[in-house]
Amino acid sequence: MLQNAGQSPDETETMAPEAIRQTLHELRVHQIELEMQNDELRRAQVELDVARTRYFEIYDLAPVGYCTLSERGLIIEANLTAAGLLGVARAALVKQRISSFILKSDQDLFYLHRKQLRESGAMQACELRMVRHDGTPFWARLETVGAHEADGASVLRLVISDISERKQAEAELRIAAVAFESQQSMMVIDAAGVILRVNRAFTEITGYGAEEAVGQTPRLLESGVHGADFFRSMWQTIDRTGGWQGEVWDRRKDGEVYPKWLSVSAVKAGDGSISHYIATHYDITARKKAEKEIEALAFFDHLTHLPNRALLQDHIKQAMIASRRNRTFAALLFIDIDRFKALNDTHGHDKGDLLLQSVAQRISANVREGDTVARLGGDEFVVLLVGLGANQDDAARQTEGVGAKILAALNHVHQLGGIEHRSSASIGATLFRGRETSLDEMLKQADLAMYGIKKSGRNRFAFFDPAMHGVALGKAKMEDFLRRAIRENQFMLHYQPQVTVDGSVTGGEALLRWSRPGHGLVLPGEFIPQAERSGLILPLGRWVLEAACSQLALWASRAELAQLSIAVNVSARQFHEPHFADEVLAILAQTGANPKRLTLELTESLLVDHVDDLIAKVFKMKAAGFSFSLDDFGTGYSSLSYLKRLPLDQLKIDRSFIRDVLSDANDAAIARSIVALAHCLGLGVIAEGVDSAGQRNLLASAGCDTGQGYFFSRPLAIDDFERFALRKRGVVEDGWIGDQSLGRPQV
Repeated sequence: MLQNAGQSPDETETMAPEAIRQTLHELRVHQIELEMQNDELRRAQVELDVARTRYFEIYDLAPVGYCTLSERGLIIEANLTAAGLLGVARAALVKQRISSFILKSDQDLFYLHRKQLRESGAMQACELRMVRHDGTPFWARLETVGAHEADGASVLRLVISDISERKQAEAELRIAAVAFESQQSMMVIDAAGVILRVNRAFTEITGYGAEEAVGQTPRLLESGVHGADFFRSMWQTIDRTGGWQGEVWDRRKDGEVYPKWLSVSAVKAGDGSISHYIATHYDITARKKAEKEIEALAFFDHLTHLPNRALLQDHIKQAMIASRRNRTFAALLFIDIDRFKALNDTHGHDKGDLLLQSVAQRISANVREGDTVARLGGDEFVVLLVGLGANQDDAARQTEGVGAKILAALNHVHQLGGIEHRSSASIGATLFRGRETSLDEMLKQADLAMYGIKKSGRNRFAFFDPAMHGVALGKAKMEDFLRRAIRENQFMLHYQPQVTVDGSVTGGEALLRWSRPGHGLVLPGEFIPQAERSGLILPLGRWVLEAACSQLALWASRAELAQLSIAVNVSARQFHEPHFADEVLAILAQTGANPKRLTLELTESLLVDHVDDLIAKVFKMKAAGFSFSLDDFGTGYSSLSYLKRLPLDQLKIDRSFIRDVLSDANDAAIARSIVALAHCLGLGVIAEGVDSAGQRNLLASAGCDTGQGYFFSRPLAIDDFERFALRKRGVVEDGWIGDQSLGRPQV
């Protein structure tokens, strides 16, 4: 039909009508077919557009990032999610290296990931830390597979998933797991109070395994110490506030009751209801034990386990309040063990400790349950008696009765580790009611009463006498006067000459004098004991050393006096000071005195304690040139072993042996023995208290090197001493000199 399209109109007109109709029909059919095809194409295009839109929506808005990478790792394309994850506009991502978005420390992991992909050809996945354009790191999971583009180029399809939340959750789970298996015992309990889970620490502390505890209730651990009201209140607090903590006593599987610190927290569901309880606790047995030990150290004596001074004072305060409220009397008894020091010195401190423990037990056995027995320290004990009634005479009789019982108990023989020891005590007492007398004053009163007994014979009981208080006040005033005297430099030195057998004055002993304004010259016997008790002997002793060394420095500048020496008596308390040796060396350096002209006299009481420390100090000072004399030899704690160990230069025979040396054969024998002993040890000998020619003659015949006493001269002020030392004297009898006119009792 179509081939006739080229025919002329004349020819068409000549065609038959039927053929024309047929042709037109075919044309319409063809037109309809074309229209149908166009409709199909339009529908396909619409469907394609819809599919393309759906694809891009799925691709761009996917919950993960999609990237296409070149073989070199350059980003060819990426979806919007990838751009958002990396913090860069999608257009700006193109041609950037994916490795620039991977944390440097994790880049090796990414390169290994790509290598495995090339080697296996299969999809690879790894987890590493990526970093956004602004530097913020995040955890990502990468899934990579190889592909080819339409042009045949090899590419990598990369899926990026942000797994930061999952990683954080995993970390929190690990932390929770570690925390659950911590040193603290933990239980997870449901809302009905049933144990769901326990950790290892729970088993270690309670003894119950998980299989024994799970399914039970916390009543499994109840000890019976706490009542139902305690637990009811605890659970009410938990439900009201969401938690509770406190101290609870529980029972282990083996039946042991122990203290623990319990903490319970409620876990709430989304609707606000409680779904679980977390209970943690730790065993505080060790802490409780430590608290008791600390309390014992703070309030109890470690040797006798009696209350110490701090706890006693608290009990006295309570007794004062109670006696005031009840208008009843109470009493304090101050107890001191007689001759306790002698026991320590002869048998050792271990036996002394055993005696103190025995005394504590016997005192405690002779008082009532409500009374207090305390140890203040050393051999001093205090008893507090309470509730003695409203009548003072009755209270005094009861107190005296308790004192008598204690004295009788202490007088019995004490068995001290293999030895028997008889002991006694001196007890001073005072009554009180309410707060009429201060706590310190009451202790002082009982103490004064006890010391009064010590002076008058020991092993007795006595109440405080107000006259004793006057004596104590006098001592306190004396201490104040001494402090002022030290500040105002009211002291001076007198010197008593020391004379050899050939009549030479070798030097003198420095003797302290107090020129007290309004009282004249005060001798040492009146103030030295108080200085020892108060500790003022330390500044006084330093002053004496400084004055003596200054005098030696002055004599060194005068040829006629340069050979004189000075002997200075050093108290035990002074010598036991840790830096005594350094202090004396500093005084020498300050004054310029020659140490060879200074003799330090050590009393035998120094040999009682810290002997090794004493010897070390003596050797240190001996190396500097000092001389040492052992004063009062034979009266105290002399030991031949000390004489051997100490680098002494001289022994000084005590005046107690010289006084009766002419009338008492024993004293004469002792004096001769001391001289002989000293000579055998290569030591010099000096006798003090030589007040007569007969004493002088006997000592000279025994070989005594030097004498000191009123036969030669009384103690002299410095000017008189110098004149005495320079004066030419006549030689009498065995080469010793004397001045009968100066003879009188030594002071």
